[in-house]
Amino acid sequence: MLNPGAIAAVIFDMDGLVLDTESTYCLAWQQAAAAMGHDLPDEFCRSLSGLHHREVEQKLLTVCGADFKLSVFHQAAGRLWRDYVNTHGIRIKPGFVELLDMIRQRQLPFCLATNSHAVNALECLELAGLDGVFATRLTRDDVACAKPAPDIFLKAAEVMRVDIRQCLVLEDSYTGIVAAHRAGAFPVYVPSVRPADPAAIALCSMMADDLRQLLAII
Repeated sequence: MLNPGAIAAVIFDMDGLVLDTESTYCLAWQQAAAAMGHDLPDEFCRSLSGLHHREVEQKLLTVCGADFKLSVFHQAAGRLWRDYVNTHGIRIKPGFVELLDMIRQRQLPFCLATNSHAVNALECLELAGLDGVFATRLTRDDVACAKPAPDIFLKAAEVMRVDIRQCLVLEDSYTGIVAAHRAGAFPVYVPSVRPADPAAIALCSMMADDLRQLLAII
């Protein structure tokens, strides 16, 4: 266990950790695929958690066939997603506001590190009302390799001028936990999908049911 006094910074993932975006993506994917004559079960959609878009595309081709028209799918899914979130917004995950307040009280540096591209991350943050929260944001555009490579977390520590070994990295997926582990950070697993991934549990330094449980260690 990392001593609370040794925590130098906190790094947040976005999708599934700060924002409940994954349920909105899943709904749009399922509706778009259904219009093209394909069924995407909930379990399949959950398996995409934390993956970069190219990995998502490969899984779609595996399930739907090599002739599946990804461009048509993406266009339809994007339209359906925006229709939904423009009406309903994007929910903030339980405990984030309280945890952020405590981080600010302790005057700890914090940032966002997401596999999403910058334009997509900004759109999601705006829809959730969090567009002004993260002064420091690292996205897929800022690094050579996406998670599960450690690049984005190493870059985040560099930007914040802290030792990565003293960074809490909060992640909800196996992909993110692998990246944090490889970076040498203190990976905290807050699963967005149940049951929790045993492989992620094995690699994380700590597991929490939600962000509220982390108030005790910040």
